[in-house]
Amino acid sequence: MDDSIEALFSLRGQVALVTGASSGLGAECAIALAIAGADVALVARRRGKLETLARNLTKLNVRALPIAADLTIDADLDRIVSQTVAELGEIDILVNDAGIALGGSADAITRQKWEAEFAVNATAPMMLAQRVALRLVARKAPGRIINITSMYASLASPYRMVAYAASKAALENLTRELAVEWAPYRINVNAISPGMFPTELNERGLKKPGIRERTETFTPMGRLGRPQEIRGAVIYLASAASTYVTGSVLRVDGGYHAW
Repeated sequence: MDDSIEALFSLRGQVALVTGASSGLGAECAIALAIAGADVALVARRRGKLETLARNLTKLNVRALPIAADLTIDADLDRIVSQTVAELGEIDILVNDAGIALGGSADAITRQKWEAEFAVNATAPMMLAQRVALRLVARKAPGRIINITSMYASLASPYRMVAYAASKAALENLTRELAVEWAPYRINVNAISPGMFPTELNERGLKKPGIRERTETFTPMGRLGRPQEIRGAVIYLASAASTYVTGSVLRVDGGYHAW
């Protein structure tokens, strides 16, 4: 038995697929996996940003593959998987980070916005996880699926984001369901529930009067998260350090849930 720190956390020789990788927490997840040694497929809609990140990741002595795609299109999901396998190898780790937050209160949300948020935040992770899991099962290989949810998956949002909160709650419980169904195949499925991190997704909201201050006040650590603070959680759930962890939600929220 290898008791080294390298054996516990290294991802060298593994292939990871990260959605929402063009910016924010998705990019940080990709960086974390590359730091740990994984080759990484980077998926988002903006090819330019993906190509820039891919060039930076290759400096860590790993391979990085940018794939521009729309996660709401089945043909694109098939292409993401086939292209990753063809160019990097079979997928060992999937991080579902891509998400949208269109906003809207319960009395004003339109069907179009509601369905759009569920399509990206809940349906796409399920369909991509299914594709990855089927390949893992077929080759009898262990795997890791990590869903990035939100603290508003289990708390009501004060910011009038009814569809976002509901879709992230769906993703969080989907995590538990998949963990139970796929545990016999050695596929660990977990979620990371971030608190408020400043990203492109919420930068406009954080500029509204009182929003940032309110969030910091109700966070025991008294501040927003720093994007790189998500990295340790991703490496832990992707590595041998968490072989007996599945169906769990790891909160990275500065203590927000502890009140």
